[in-house]
Amino acid sequence: MDIQTLSYLFVGATFALYIGIAIWSRAGSTNDFYVAGGGVPAVANGMATAADWMSAASFISMAGIISFLGYDGSVYLMGWTGGYVLLALCLAPYLRKFGKFTVPDFIGDRYYSQTARVIAVICAIFVSFTYVAGQMRGVGVVFSRFLEVGVNTGVVIGMIIVFFYAVLGGMKGITYTQVAQYCVMIFAYIVPAIFISLLMTGNIIPQLGFGGSVADGTSLLAKLDGLSTELGFAQYTEGSKPMIDIFAITCALMVGTAGLPHVIVRFFTVPKVSDARRSAGWALVFIAILYTTAPAVAAFARVNMINTINGEDAQGTLYENAPSWISNWETTGLISWEDKNNDGRMFYAADERNEMSIDRDIMVLANPEIAELPNWVVALVAAGGMAAALSTAAGLLLVISTSISHDLLKRNLMPDITDKQELMYARLAAAVAVVVAGYLGINPPGFVAQVVAFAFGLAASSFFPAIILGIFHKKMNKEGALSGMVVGITFTAAYIIYFKFINPGANVSDNWLFGISPEGIGTVGMILNFVVAFVVHKVTGDAPDEVQDVVESIRFPKGSGAASAH
Repeated sequence: MDIQTLSYLFVGATFALYIGIAIWSRAGSTNDFYVAGGGVPAVANGMATAADWMSAASFISMAGIISFLGYDGSVYLMGWTGGYVLLALCLAPYLRKFGKFTVPDFIGDRYYSQTARVIAVICAIFVSFTYVAGQMRGVGVVFSRFLEVGVNTGVVIGMIIVFFYAVLGGMKGITYTQVAQYCVMIFAYIVPAIFISLLMTGNIIPQLGFGGSVADGTSLLAKLDGLSTELGFAQYTEGSKPMIDIFAITCALMVGTAGLPHVIVRFFTVPKVSDARRSAGWALVFIAILYTTAPAVAAFARVNMINTINGEDAQGTLYENAPSWISNWETTGLISWEDKNNDGRMFYAADERNEMSIDRDIMVLANPEIAELPNWVVALVAAGGMAAALSTAAGLLLVISTSISHDLLKRNLMPDITDKQELMYARLAAAVAVVVAGYLGINPPGFVAQVVAFAFGLAASSFFPAIILGIFHKKMNKEGALSGMVVGITFTAAYIIYFKFINPGANVSDNWLFGISPEGIGTVGMILNFVVAFVVHKVTGDAPDEVQDVVESIRFPKGSGAASAH
């Protein structure tokens, strides 16, 4: 059976499963819609959290960016992994005990201010829309190849699917859908990795194959270093980014993860605080399966791609003899060839010899085709890529709808609306958010991992300091926290917008502040947030005693039972 038919079967079957789960678990109340009724088992919640957190950036783009950048690309691996550990151990249990299931709810109550709540809502929507743009772009990339439709058409199809189960099922539907999506995603990621590891290194475990040797006895990493320098790239195991930028991007991704609203809300879907801790542990296990495999997938894809394009003799492969994966991906516009020397041969390099334009977001999806694996494996990866993108997109859209219906309307502008009306506004907000997300997916400001990195930087510069200070600095007042959030996100957003949209020609390290790229500037924004918050706090005085007492109470395990949703 051909790849397209199998892709329709695999993707269609998984879509039917997701929609069936959404119908089965349809939300009947705001508690179901926002936090799945608070009754999700720890293991299931850990699986759902992993699916929610491992977005299209993790499944589709992370191995791709590591494959192209080598050591430099490892910042994404280190930052996202370290960020989840920080969130799970230092923030989630305290937020869960505080009893507020959204970040704006926590900030509004902790800083005793409706203005703080509104600013947090704006930040949550801004961060979530930036993040969801990457997910919808990932949906379009998957569809464009495997269902042979345009990238934009693929985004529209993804919008319809997400609209159905996010708007209908809310958090309850999304949670159990994400359990299924995690199973699809991880199976789709691991199976081809095992196949390729066996073919290239003879080792069934990809993580060990990554450190093993290829057929000629050369270690895989040594071969990559040799290929990279031979073709004009930096050594695969060394990279070329300045250390300050490596540190800044890693830090921004790490603390940005800890401030992501759609991940934090997952810790409110379990019955009690101890279950939140257990689900965090399970999620880390489930996440580690994919994250420890990604470097191997990246290395395998890189070697296979170079060898199939340049040929084993590095003289270039005749275009007329090009492997089918190149022509398959050319139709999407994500790969192109320009015969610069008119010899009819393709060649891939970092210098003037280069004749290939290759979108790094295709590497994981194209990897099974490059390695000539069976068609069913290729189709399985397509279903996995869809699961990764849709699971996170749904979680983000729920954050947006919750921020509007619960934090902005119910807790601020329209406090007298009924539970039924609040649920209606939540679904309406989710529907509008789907349309905006689709537009951003069609017109993304960069490749998937890069767009997601911007979202993490915005979260790092706005939410993270406010949450940390709200938990661990009981005297921090509303004036300090508000000032810090506004300064942090304004600086970070302005920096990103300037270098990516207003003056993209200036986007080189010589023009960057301290040599820090837009992907890492969230670290500077975070520092500014902390500094401004402390300075303003010193000038304006401490938080009220009753607020300090509440903060003191959430830092002790005594009485840490079930937390209320409101």
